[in-house]
Amino acid sequence: MGFGDLKSPSGLQVLNDYLADKSYIEGYVPSQADVAVFEAVSGPPPADLCHALRWYNHIKSYEKEKASLPGVKKALGKYGPANVEDTTESGATDSKDDDDIDLFGSDDEEESEEAKRLREECLAQYESKKAKKPALVAKSSILLDMKPWDDETDMAKLEKCVRSIQADGLVWGSSKLVPVGYGIKKLQIQCVVEDDKVGTDMLEEQITAFDEYVQSMDVAAFNKI
Repeated sequence: MGFGDLKSPSGLQVLNDYLADKSYIEGYVPSQADVAVFEAVSGPPPADLCHALRWYNHIKSYEKEKASLPGVKKALGKYGPANVEDTTESGATDSKDDDDIDLFGSDDEEESEEAKRLREECLAQYESKKAKKPALVAKSSILLDMKPWDDETDMAKLEKCVRSIQADGLVWGSSKLVPVGYGIKKLQIQCVVEDDKVGTDMLEEQITAFDEYVQSMDVAAFNKI
């Protein structure tokens, strides 16, 4: 595990590839992991390494807060892709030479128009890539019980009515008849719903609307997927 020599073009390339779909070295907020890697870089990455440059400039903005960032700074070889060999001698990022260099210092060099254009273009590509990632859809598995009025209720017709309820985010599953006593059987049916689109209140309202067949509806089981 590691990035190789982060003062070399090859090491910076590894860092750039690693950050292509990540905002930080670890997790979702700036941490001591970012500080450790930042201090191993000799300066701003070139403009064509847009992901590494975007990360570098962002972490540099935490100059005054770097000591208070969460986490514990580990050896440099503890970060990065698993298939890259750690080329640091001790793996530590707090050597004397590193302490003498203030990488959070100001950069007085004026950014060229070409470098600025490349940086903004890469940032736009990064944001576009993040936006295209599919959002996590919250789903639930629900087991419903439907009780008929009596033992003469047409249970096949009852089930047909229930399955006729269609909605975006609703998928009906398996079903069975469960004896409840006195020759009466209730319909037990499984369904999967997208939580933002279908709720149990909506299901109950539509199912009990078939009042010729359905006496009542209960939720027998409700599990998040």
